[in-house]
Amino acid sequence: MEATLARNLETAGLVPAGEPEPLAGGDIAAVYRLATDQGPMVVKRDDPDRLAGEADGLRALRAADSGLVVPAVLAEGDGWLVMEALETAPGRGRDAAALGEGLRRLHGVTGEAHGWPRDNACGATPQPNAPLADGRAFQRQRRLLPLAEACQARGLLDARLRRRVEAVAEGLEAWLPDAPASLVHGDLWSGNVLFTPRGPALIDPAVYRHYPEVDLAMLSLFGSPGEAFFEAYWDGEAPADWPRREALFQLYPLLNHLLLFGGGYRGAVERCVARLAAG
Repeated sequence: MEATLARNLETAGLVPAGEPEPLAGGDIAAVYRLATDQGPMVVKRDDPDRLAGEADGLRALRAADSGLVVPAVLAEGDGWLVMEALETAPGRGRDAAALGEGLRRLHGVTGEAHGWPRDNACGATPQPNAPLADGRAFQRQRRLLPLAEACQARGLLDARLRRRVEAVAEGLEAWLPDAPASLVHGDLWSGNVLFTPRGPALIDPAVYRHYPEVDLAMLSLFGSPGEAFFEAYWDGEAPADWPRREALFQLYPLLNHLLLFGGGYRGAVERCVARLAAG
């Protein structure tokens, strides 16, 4: 066992019972399961700043008291993150509604400014979070324009499509009202939702404060959390402009997928921009 991991375990008061065992799914970080005297733990090795951002996000989600399960952080440092391992279980019929109710409670935790006190990462992409008072300005300056610039710099966006993304970003004040900044998970695709005997759980956050539709749009980007989820979240009828907001808040993760995984996502970006242009 590496000395740096051993120091983290000692800091947390954990005694290992064996060596870390690799887990599947660590596309960015190396992820392991480790038996200890206090039960199984998950340990991750990655860039220290990225892990510090994840640890900060997990603590914020736990503090929100949303009713959703969030793994406890036991220690972090020297490029390691040690956290509680969650027992997973097959999803139950009521889990979709519980996830919707829990996210509604999470998004009820609001702040005055959009952003977060520290930058973090969405996948492997650095995520700037310097706060701004206006949510439209935050979406434009911290999300859409930096990603469009990065994609064009790598030859993944041509000038025409970049101008269309910029037009979306510059036109937000025409239709999107400003709103209180909700605490959001920030990278809530289906793989970052687990089902446990204690209920739905959230992992691998990229937290900040922004429009709550950030999380809803991400969940529906490559699938759907289901009717029960949305009924529980909205506690009634969806907002009239949900389809447009869904497209807007899917544009950033689509640009991020384009940046990370290449031109196969360019068509999805074009379709998303077309949806927004149609109003």
